[in-house]
Amino acid sequence: MVLRTKHVRAVTAILDDIIEEYKKETPKAKRDWRTYEQRLAERIGTAISELKPLVDEAAAPIRTVPKRRRGRKPELTLKQRTNLLLIKHLVGKSNREMSVMVAIFSALSGIDVSYKTVERLYSDEEVLMVLHNMHSLLLKRKGVKRVNCSGDGTGYSLTIKEHYATAVQKRKGGAKRSGKRKQFVYSFRLMDLDSRMYIGYGTSLRTEDEAFLKAAEMAAEIGMASVRLDKYYSGQKRVELLGQKFGDVTVYLIPKKNATVRGPWGWKQMLKRFVKDTQGYLHEYFRRNQSESGFSEDKRRFGWKVVQKREDRIDTANFCTMVWHNLFWLG
Repeated sequence: MVLRTKHVRAVTAILDDIIEEYKKETPKAKRDWRTYEQRLAERIGTAISELKPLVDEAAAPIRTVPKRRRGRKPELTLKQRTNLLLIKHLVGKSNREMSVMVAIFSALSGIDVSYKTVERLYSDEEVLMVLHNMHSLLLKRKGVKRVNCSGDGTGYSLTIKEHYATAVQKRKGGAKRSGKRKQFVYSFRLMDLDSRMYIGYGTSLRTEDEAFLKAAEMAAEIGMASVRLDKYYSGQKRVELLGQKFGDVTVYLIPKKNATVRGPWGWKQMLKRFVKDTQGYLHEYFRRNQSESGFSEDKRRFGWKVVQKREDRIDTANFCTMVWHNLFWLG
């Protein structure tokens, strides 16, 4: 059968009914809470036990050229700075609260730093290099390469006054600013569906699309066999971009009702799969629910707001969330 635009629009016209029928025939699997709690405890234990050796391995190859420094000599080694940043992010304390906690344990550790020292860790270039190395090592240990993945975006509040989901619902996706002060930051992450590890992330104070492009750029090193994105990305330009960046990638998007078969080869192939086997297509597409589940997991663990103010430090906080997420799925 030669695919025509009328074939695509005939399916999209009744797509809501098809999806409703699909969901009835594919009920959600019930969770076994006993085994779930056991697996969760094992993953937490693995993450905590692997943190220090992983930081050691990630920091080992880093060599920096000594330079003249003004003021006092750095109080913490690179490994100590990285561990402190990641632990601070996990326990969810503010910079000042974390400095107090460090002071409490200083009798045992010999480390005593100010809250400014903790704050500067978010823009420490050497620490960022360690985090990048940790990300690569985690994916390498899991054998993550050319993955079947899904992607999704969300927002984190930069203030304690408004919750992102509530504000977006009120404004129906409108501007995320109040006067001159930015209230939310966009975050986009691409997840490997087999390991549930993130292969790329992006942060933007402007648009979710910008965050998506950053995530795709980061994921290019791993490679992608297939990808599932929500209806916001249902356009020919997205399919063309993904093809340019990842080569022969199978894309699963929900076409809009006015979709046409005119466009790049990857777009035509996607529509052909969509029309030929709509139920099978939806089965693959709805695997992207794992991305929503991942964001839910992260927000329950790390909260729905980012307390940093500078854009680079907000991005580092987002990176820490991704590293911890992958650590928790290492086991």
